[in-house]
Amino acid sequence: MILAFDTYYYDGKAKTVCLEFEDWTESKNFKIHTEIIENVEEYIPGEFYRRELPCILSLLNQIDLKTVDVVIVDSFVYLDDDKKYGLGGHLYEKLNKEIPIIGVAKTNFASIEKDKVGIVRGDSIKPLYVTAIGIELEDAVQKVKSMAGEFRIPTLLKELDRLTKENV
Repeated sequence: MILAFDTYYYDGKAKTVCLEFEDWTESKNFKIHTEIIENVEEYIPGEFYRRELPCILSLLNQIDLKTVDVVIVDSFVYLDDDKKYGLGGHLYEKLNKEIPIIGVAKTNFASIEKDKVGIVRGDSIKPLYVTAIGIELEDAVQKVKSMAGEFRIPTLLKELDRLTKENV
């Protein structure tokens, strides 16, 4: 099973959504998990994980992790070439290094050059940035490339983004 997470922040709250699906090429068959948390941490530059990690961990408590093959986060696994953890790395640690994490970021993070691959999908010239831990980076890149959708952002990740903002 594959899990993909995203969080939307509004009015001091955080709405976290997780899509659960079985196949990388899936575009329609998925299960939705969602949770709203109040009084979330303020954003601190370079420490985004402090804000989002508690939201993801709380929602993960509602999911049976025994069947999870990989988790996708809308962020970076590493923040620099010395492998300083970003959200994905911190999540990997919290999951006892048992579940691989793939970071798929929409914007580049200048401090990391190695262990990051920019991929272009569809007709877009703007890449998505893939980082990974617990799985080979090239394997992670191929999995993200294989995701359904003809546009820059894979169909399920676009749906995930939409669902985080729905009804808030």
